[in-house]
Amino acid sequence: MAINLVFLGKLEDVAGCSARAIPLSDTLSDTLDGVIDGLEPTLAEALRAPRVKLAVNGVLVQDRDVPVLRDGDEIAFLPPVSGG
Repeated sequence: MAINLVFLGKLEDVAGCSARAIPLSDTLSDTLDGVIDGLEPTLAEALRAPRVKLAVNGVLVQDRDVPVLRDGDEIAFLPPVSGG
């Protein structure tokens, strides 16, 4: 079982890739916090920034307390938008 993480914008630079599959286990990794906890500290910190938005399976979520993750779910991390 795995979920797919997608990193957009500057988060792609921090992650070193645009996407990554993460295996789910029977522990905390079936929650968003559990998944982020399993990543490199620098990336985890960047993903937890207050202005980073999340889309779960293509739907923007307002609350970081997303439901329990399931096999095949996609979580996209969207950095703050800037420019004009």
